[in-house]
Amino acid sequence: MNSSMIQPELVVLDMAGTTIDEGLAVYRVLEETVLAHGGSPSEADIAKWHGSAKHEALRALLTPPGGTPLSDEVLAPIVADFRARLAAAYAERPPVPLPGIPEALADLRAAGIRVALNTGFDRDVVTSLLAALGWEGDTVADAVVCGSDVRSGRPAPFMIYHAMEELDIQDISRVLVAGDTPRDLEAGTNAGAGFVVGVLSGASDEAELSAHKHTHLVSSVADLPRLLGVRQAWVKTS
Repeated sequence: MNSSMIQPELVVLDMAGTTIDEGLAVYRVLEETVLAHGGSPSEADIAKWHGSAKHEALRALLTPPGGTPLSDEVLAPIVADFRARLAAAYAERPPVPLPGIPEALADLRAAGIRVALNTGFDRDVVTSLLAALGWEGDTVADAVVCGSDVRSGRPAPFMIYHAMEELDIQDISRVLVAGDTPRDLEAGTNAGAGFVVGVLSGASDEAELSAHKHTHLVSSVADLPRLLGVRQAWVKTS
């Protein structure tokens, strides 16, 4: 880290594609669910909702152009269907941490930097996902914020602010936001985060992320300790 840079107090990290590898199952399941309920999304339609709250994506993708958005009552069983399909996909191919991520998060926390995970998944999906990863409680992160915890998901900044509130972090310039989609970067920019980091381990490539405001691009969240000048205690020395 450049000596003139201020170390963040909090890093807010996306989950799927940023800290965990779930084989992009969430986007396949999103498309399957929309098709099953009468929609006909293109690949570009699905890509527009990368990083979004999934109930928001389903509502938008199943609302005809110029039509009235689906009511919560109509949307509820569709969201339940999505959750069931995603659970089945994860049972078939369980998500795993991306390489080096648990070690990197441990290094950040050992340096006094708080870690929050945030995701467009609803709370019940996240609870089972964290259990499958062995990431329950505060074993890996200090807080977990879900799309269902806030009024609007990304690119709104509210999940970031929710994490700050939960962990009593008051200075947005001391917050680092990282994710693998344009919506992650947009949320960080909208929040006014001091660090907005694109991660090339998931849904978006360098060209796509470079088109959006950011402070850094890295190959993986595993690069953050080195970027921030944090001692990597887990690296073996000769």
